[in-house]
Parts: sequence; C-alpha cells; structure tokens
Amino acid sequence: MDQPTASDPQPSAPSVPLPTVAVVGLGTLGTGVAETLARSGRRVIGIDIDEAAARRARGELEEGLARAVADERLTGQGRQEILARFRTDTDLRAAAEADLVIEAVPEEYALKLGLFTALDDIVKPTAILATTTNGLPVTRLAAETAHPERVLGLHFFHPAKAMRLVEVATSVLTAPEARDAVTELAREMGKEPLSVGDRPGLIADGLLFGYLNQAAAMFESRYATREDIDAAMRFGCGLPMGPLALLDLVGIDTAHAVLEAMYERTGERPHAPAPVLGHLVEAGMTGRKAGRGFYTYESEGSGTVVPDVLTPTGPARLAEPRQVEAVGIAGSGTMATGIAEVFAVSGLPVVIAARSKEKAVAGVDRIAASLARSVRKGRLTAADRDAVLARIEPANSLAALSTSDLVIEAVAEELDVKRGLFAELDALCRPGAVLATTTSSLPVIACARATSRPEDVIGMHFFNPAPAMRLVEVVRTILTGDAAHATAHAVCARVRKHPVDCRDRAGFIVNALLFPYLNDAIKMVQEHYASPRAVDTAMKLGGGYPMGPFELLDVIGLDVSLAIQDVLHREFREPTLAPADLLRQLVAAGCLGRKTGRGFHDYAAR
Repeated sequence: MDQPTASDPQPSAPSVPLPTVAVVGLGTLGTGVAETLARSGRRVIGIDIDEAAARRARGELEEGLARAVADERLTGQGRQEILARFRTDTDLRAAAEADLVIEAVPEEYALKLGLFTALDDIVKPTAILATTTNGLPVTRLAAETAHPERVLGLHFFHPAKAMRLVEVATSVLTAPEARDAVTELAREMGKEPLSVGDRPGLIADGLLFGYLNQAAAMFESRYATREDIDAAMRFGCGLPMGPLALLDLVGIDTAHAVLEAMYERTGERPHAPAPVLGHLVEAGMTGRKAGRGFYTYESEGSGTVVPDVLTPTGPARLAEPRQVEAVGIAGSGTMATGIAEVFAVSGLPVVIAARSKEKAVAGVDRIAASLARSVRKGRLTAADRDAVLARIEPANSLAALSTSDLVIEAVAEELDVKRGLFAELDALCRPGAVLATTTSSLPVIACARATSRPEDVIGMHFFNPAPAMRLVEVVRTILTGDAAHATAHAVCARVRKHPVDCRDRAGFIVNALLFPYLNDAIKMVQEHYASPRAVDTAMKLGGGYPMGPFELLDVIGLDVSLAIQDVLHREFREPTLAPADLLRQLVAAGCLGRKTGRGFHDYAAR
C-alpha cells in the first residue's frame, strides 16, 4: 500500500559485511530494492537480461535522486556518490563480485531454481543467495541448490523504497551467520527485519492474500460493487486502500501466482485463486501497470482511475425517499447513543427509548459526555452542544417512537430479542415509517418477517464509534421496498455517512472479509509460527494497516469476535471459518481484550 517515504539517507559506508549486492530482475520490486540498497551505502549491481529493463532501472534511480536533491532531502554530492555505487548489467556473471545476490524474478519455482542453480557456478563460496518469494517453499529451493546453508528468503513489500517491513525467511538448512548478516543489512537499509520460518505467504502475505482473494470472490459473485467493497474496507476498517484497488496496485498476475503457490502448499479453499483473477490475467488486465484491472486507469502505470463500462456514470438511481423529520432509537447502549448523537448533531430530533427511564437518561448522559469532549477539543461550541442535547428526548417506552419517521433498533445481538422488538415496533409505529436494524451478523429478513410490513424493514449497520466512523452498510432483503432503500441512502447523506449496499448475508461486507483474516492470524499464533506482537508488526509495517489483528481483536472484544466468527461458520459452512481453538480458550478464561485488561495482549501494566 502507498505509504509516505522516509527522509532519504545520506550516503555512508557500510559498517557490516555484504558491501556488494547484486539484484537479479529489475522489475518494479527489483528496482526498488536496488535503489534502497544503493542509498544505504552498498555497491549495487542490477542485473536483467532485458537491456531496456536495465536502462529503465537506472533512469528511475536518477529521477528519484534528482527529486530528492530538488526537495533538499539529498545533497548534489550525495546524489553523485549513490549513482557511482549503482551499475547495471545484462550478464548474470556480473554477480561474481557480490557478497549477496537477491533474486527478484517472477513468482515461478522453475525460474527461481534455474537462476539459483546457475548462480551456484558463478558466485563466490561465501556469497549468500536470497529469494524474494512470498509463496514458494524456501526450504525446497535451498535443498535443490549446491549450498543450501547460504539460501534464505528476503521478502520486501511494495513499494520497496517506502515499506519498512522485511521478512527474513529461513529454513532448517539456513546457516545462522547468513540470517544474521541479512538481518543487519535490512536494518542498515532503514527497514524493520522480522525473522520468520518457511510458511506459505510468511506472515503478512499469508494473511493479506487470503483477504484479497475473498474480496475478489465477493465481487465476482456480484454481492457488492467494486466501489462499495473498497469503500467498506476503507471507511469500516480505516485501511488506506480497498482490497480490489490494492490488487490492481500489487498486480493481479502477481496475486494470482502467489495464491496458486499458497494453494499448492496448503490445499485450503481461501487460497484457491478466485476465477475472476485468472480471467483478468488471461485478458491482460493485470492492474495499474497494464492500465486496466478491476478498475481502468488513465494510462499504464498510472494510479488515476477513469470511467469505464463497469463504472456507474453517476450515483445509483434510487426511488423517491420518504421524508424523515423525526428519528427514534430503540436501545440505550453505546451503539444506540452513538447513533442518536449522529442524528442530533445533524439537526434531527431524536427519541431514545429504553426499558426504563433511568436507562434512557443514562444514555443521554453518555451523549452529553461525548459532546463535552468535542467542546474541549474545539470541534463543537458550547451553544451547539446545548442545541444538540435539546434535540434528544429520553423515553421509557417504545410507544414514544410511534410518531418517528425512521426507527433504528440497537439492542442486544440476539435474534429472539430483535424479532420481539420488531413485532412491537410493527404494532406501535405509524404506517410508512422505515424500521432499521443495526445487526452486524444476524439475518435482517428474520426481523422483517416479524412484522406485517417487511417492505419497510432494512439493515443499517453503523460502525463503532458511530460519531467517528463514516461507514454504514445498507442491507436490503429480498422483501425490502425501493422507498425504504432510498430513504436509508438519503438519511446517510444527511448525516454525512458513506452508505454501501450489500445483500442480506452473514457478515455483510466488512465482517465477512475482516473476521476470516483475524481468525487466520489467531491460527498462526496457535501453531506457534509467530507471536501476536510479531504478527501485529508485520501487518502494520508490511500491509499499512492502522492496527495489527491482535490489537484489533482486543479492541473489538474476544467474546464479540467469537460470536461473529461462529455466525460466519454456520452461514457458509466452510471448515476454515471455524473459530480458532485459541480464541475459544481465551474467551472461556475470561480474557476478552481491553475491557477485561487482558486478551492477546496484557493491558494491566499499561
């Protein structure tokens, strides 16, 4: 994912061995690695059998250094010294000078093995051979070379100049001296090295590519549009880029090859490439580099999306929405009061109905405390706070919602409770009122069928905390009417939320993509492959995620996470969706995350 680059280092002499490094394969990854090495003080030999690729790599380095000088991040003398350390060649024999050879050729086992076999006869006996693979078996590759003890994995992330993580993958055959030398090299490059074992996808891509694959399958099934899938993960999870846009950036051919390699080793369905990926590769639509992938771009290599035949020419044409001038909230918990605050801040009168007056008043007090924080931070004036509170009315009976134009339930995530509530709302609310559920995992249609007006029932899944999170998943059942659907969209626009449409299926968009990824991360720890802290580091530095999976699980609550994962497993009946045993064990032990002081991380001492 795109990340801001760090300040360009001034040239310095390396203080550790491996002063000369050869990079074989000067595509996007190889060029980025070669440039980063040269900037860190190494002598670099860039090798590519394609003379044009070698020239292009040199040209990109010169352009990047010229920008650094213009921005005063590098001196002119520093630029000259870096250029002097970098040369290109089209003959593999140039690697004979290198202390370390890093291959960055396409993700094909036969190609990588052929290269390493050839290098065995070229490089000096002390040279280390590193593969950039993230899906192929490093152990097998090492075992089939003449000196397996000097072979390891050195997995960089795209773009190599910007992303800080480097996974150092070793096999049982790798000499500790080789591992230590490349680990220190990675640090001198300004990277964060993470030592990992030989496993499909290592840490970051082992989790990331399964998630990307499921997003591609979701798009292929027409469950949601590409724009809504990407927006859901950006606004719902705070990710810098949606999964389909990220696939275009990574390269759909690259993703397909990595997934094929992972599936060959694991045999797990989530790693079997979604057919749409293969179809796009066959069509030459490999992403940004080709100018077309899931999206169409201004030109080859451009990141600017332009309209195409799959892109709507404007907002979706919706029916005429119903007028909403009064909103009712059934519930007084954190989510209920957060949603009430959103509507009141946007100028709409809101009734909060709870089972007792005390609970309703406590809900209003919670909103008052939230608004007070906004006043202290300068986001709201005291007068505005008072006006917002004046628009909120606590009530101890659902009857108070009888005149509301939109009623949103936000009670316990239990189907019987929600069905009973919707039956009551059906009897109390005026004809034409839209009834919405905030469920994140239960079937909306079950709530609708508890009423005599299923055409007026829709899902509006807000994210917590509702005042801060922009996303609302609008869940339309097979019985939801056009007017209710249009009303939900109009209301989202009025309260400045971003609606995404999806069908009535467990997990909707965000949870259906997020929780399998979280579950896979737990299994990785359960199998003693990596620690929670290492996995969190890998996903933040290698994937650009704002939080690691275990930090996020602890925030959500392990009990909540287990319940959602159970729902997904029951809905899709996919064995890999079964909640990890470690998650069940922690919940049984009462280690539920931040709210109990301990989950995957310990918060008691913080």
